Amino acid sequence: MTLRDELLKSIWHAFTALDVDKSGKVSKSQLKVLSHNLCTVLGIPHDPVALEEHFKDDDEGPVSNQGYMPYLNKFILDKAKDNFDRQDFNKMCWTLCFRKNLGQKKLFISNDDAFKIWCIFNFLCEDRYPLVIVTEEIEYFLRKLTEAMGGSWVEERFEDLKLELSSKQQCLNVWELITLVGSGQFSKGMDQPTLSMGISEVYQELILDVLKQGYMMKKGHKRKNWTERWFVLKPGFISYYVGEDLAEKKGDIPLDGSCSVESLQDKEGKKCLFLIKSSHKSFEISASDKKKKQEWIQAIQMCVNLLRLSRPAPHHEARQKRRDLRLRQQAEQEELELRMRELQTANEAKQSELENMRKALEEAAANAAEEEKKRLLTHTELQDRYRTELEREKMVRQQMEEQVAQKSTELEQYLQRVQELEDMYHKLEEALEEERRARQDEETVRKLQGRLLEEEAEKRAELEQIHLRQQRAISETEAEKQELEKERLAKESALQAAMKQLEELEQERQGALEQYQTVMKKLEDATNNTKSWKHKVAQQEGMLRLIQPGSKGPQNITNWGPAAFSDVELNLREKQWQEMKNQAAQAQ
Repeated sequence: MTLRDELLKSIWHAFTALDVDKSGKVSKSQLKVLSHNLCTVLGIPHDPVALEEHFKDDDEGPVSNQGYMPYLNKFILDKAKDNFDRQDFNKMCWTLCFRKNLGQKKLFISNDDAFKIWCIFNFLCEDRYPLVIVTEEIEYFLRKLTEAMGGSWVEERFEDLKLELSSKQQCLNVWELITLVGSGQFSKGMDQPTLSMGISEVYQELILDVLKQGYMMKKGHKRKNWTERWFVLKPGFISYYVGEDLAEKKGDIPLDGSCSVESLQDKEGKKCLFLIKSSHKSFEISASDKKKKQEWIQAIQMCVNLLRLSRPAPHHEARQKRRDLRLRQQAEQEELELRMRELQTANEAKQSELENMRKALEEAAANAAEEEKKRLLTHTELQDRYRTELEREKMVRQQMEEQVAQKSTELEQYLQRVQELEDMYHKLEEALEEERRARQDEETVRKLQGRLLEEEAEKRAELEQIHLRQQRAISETEAEKQELEKERLAKESALQAAMKQLEELEQERQGALEQYQTVMKKLEDATNNTKSWKHKVAQQEGMLRLIQPGSKGPQNITNWGPAAFSDVELNLREKQWQEMKNQAAQAQ
């Protein structure tokens, strides 16, 4: 905020207070007094002739704010320099306006506290006229005030206030803000001195740019003694006074980007020491405790960093950030409203277009209904004509369907006979295949029986040889009886093992015989089935002749059932067995 904007806010309050009947105009005599007072507090030479010259064209009647602004800008604000006492300037403007607006209101705060709130309002209010403070800045000020009083922030109270402000465009003027604080709504439980102290602390931080203040000990440069002083830290310097009433100032410590602050070791009976190095001198300071020491070091270092970066005080920068954020939000809101209006316009155009389309559709529907009536009339006539032709076609189609049904029946009977013949041929082929497989199984069983008989004959021959050797051993001398007895026992064990194997072979032969009987039964069933199908095929065609198996000669019967060999094979096996027996006898 520039010096011109800052001065204009206070002058606006004074000009508005002089407007008694609220017409927006002030008499020239009052403007002369206001101009003279402004020049006095700003240190500008007053030129009453220039004022008369400026208003000479309008000697009668009051002057509006717009009429007074050219003179104010040219002869006062353009000449103002930043070398006047701001507090005196604000006091002069406050004196002109507070009596009219506060009047006889009974507030919980003094006139001096109200003046400080008035200055804080000018600092936090928006840069538009009439001057108002928005909800965000009200919350910022009230939070600062509550923190300065040592109280706790009650969110519910501020929510209630925001609900009240919603009906007032979410803002307050300066007199409403003073009334709000003076009513004690946000200082319940606090006495008047505590509230006054909190307002003064916020005023010193925001208006007087006091970043930190408090008592500390300072070491003298000449006598080297330690004296307690009241220190006040501002962005460009540190002032120290005899007391906190600021009545007697003892000196300043100038700060710039080259200054530094560093901690010192305890010495000379002093604790919590730190050193401030400025461009010309160094100052040794002793804080009351370590916490205060660290707070002062951090605060001074922050001021030096701000000076190096040419940045304003933290609360000025924070206020500007909040304003920039509100401006961005306002611009976004305006852009959103513009887009909403565009969308609404487009929607209205679309609604109009849809209405036209609806009317066109209704007209088209009426035309379509008329066309539909004509079409239905024509359709009825065509239906009558087609109905007669359809009945004639039905009679012809019925006759054709009867003929087709008769032909279909004959065709189905013929196809059924063909299918029956094909099924009979397939079943006959399956019966022949089963007979062939049965004969193969019979041949396999015969070969198995022959192998078992050969093994049986070999075992019998071995048994005969063992028996002969036993007889020969018995006939030997008595001296060899014991030895032969042992041999006989061993041979009897071998004989028992051979007999056991013979029994196992007998069981295997019995199983083979059962398999043979099963195969023979299958063969007989297949033969009967073949004969049955042969008879059926012969009845149907009379052309098919089956190949039957050759006749079998009489079978030999053994103790275990039908033999698996012929008489010639049996005679040959008897001869081979007799020869083996003779050879065994000769060997003995």
